[in-house]
Amino acid sequence: MSIGKLYGIGVGPGDPELITVKGAKLLGNCRQLFVPKAKIKSESLALDIAQNYIRADVEITELVFPMVSDRQKLEKSWRESALKIAEVLRKGGDACFITIGDPLLYSTYIYLVRALLEVEPSAEVETIPGINAFSAVAALTSFPVGEGKELITIVPTADDFGAVGDALKKSGTVVLMKVGKRLGSLLGILEKEKLIDDAVFVAYAGQEKEYIETDLRKLKNEKPETGYLSTILVRVKREE
Repeated sequence: MSIGKLYGIGVGPGDPELITVKGAKLLGNCRQLFVPKAKIKSESLALDIAQNYIRADVEITELVFPMVSDRQKLEKSWRESALKIAEVLRKGGDACFITIGDPLLYSTYIYLVRALLEVEPSAEVETIPGINAFSAVAALTSFPVGEGKELITIVPTADDFGAVGDALKKSGTVVLMKVGKRLGSLLGILEKEKLIDDAVFVAYAGQEKEYIETDLRKLKNEKPETGYLSTILVRVKREE
């Protein structure tokens, strides 16, 4: 029996209409669908976005990927999820895995595929790209990402802000992703660097809770959770 194929489908930042035509067609034919979740009792945002494209008789399997930094726990969850997918593929069936944004940009999908190919080296994988969050943010705020030969630097913010500071010292566009609870600290850095007026902020792009702000000073008194599922774009112009 030939082994099935895994399709990794990026469903975009939140607006269901931003799913690619190819992704929508695959979801419409998919009988085995795997969806990621951060917690057992939480909902899957990717599933919410893709819901209208999924066939009624699809079998949905939820995969829990805990939001922790413990490498052993992460690798355990990746392997357990990969084994569940491998079980379907070994029976000759195809499967789809959906993820928000683009599957190969700071996505759990990257580690899941690696784990899958470790447990089932003969598995075939096809990745369908999705619109990433910063492209949606740029469109919502009319913010050009990259003009001429300007640099574009993407920084996944972390509790160590060294990479953020380094990125803000170079001319071009800086994309600050995974803002989360670090919103307040990032606003402080932007103000210190005199760049707070050259930045835009969007949370939950394309979703019901969408929050667009072009005056980032207004965010100073917001709760830390305001930064969840948000992206900041910064225009940096330095004299060379």
